[in-house]
Amino acid sequence: MPQLILIIGIGNEYRSDDAVGLVVARALQARKLSGASILEATGEGIALMEVWKSSDAVILVDAVASGAPAGTIHQLDVQTSPISPDFFALSTHAFGVAQAIELARVLGDLPPRLVVYGIEARRFVAGTGLSPEVERAAHATVERVARLAQSWLQS
Repeated sequence: MPQLILIIGIGNEYRSDDAVGLVVARALQARKLSGASILEATGEGIALMEVWKSSDAVILVDAVASGAPAGTIHQLDVQTSPISPDFFALSTHAFGVAQAIELARVLGDLPPRLVVYGIEARRFVAGTGLSPEVERAAHATVERVARLAQSWLQS
């Protein structure tokens, strides 16, 4: 049973749908999930590896651009499948989420539990606010993350 679940919302609130990870993190923060620590991050890979290194259960939420319809929610169990860098193709970081996960895998530094929720974005342009499809997906992801966190805490 994990002592503490780390939930990391990733994004830039001034790049439209890129902010979806932050929106999810803030909604979860408002719920005050027992047993969960919630952080916001930019998605810079080395910083992510540093914050998750002492956690045994991590949930990441970020915007993605894989070509699926906007608002699609991808749930990836990192222990069972590699993360393609193309999944986060519009990241502004040369060493981002996918690279951090795969480097941690090679180094044996992946948390025992690490799930990524990727929410398909429609636009990554300057501006604030989510597109309607991504806003709906954000609400659904809050529910999914809360359920997963509770199930991990009870297992």
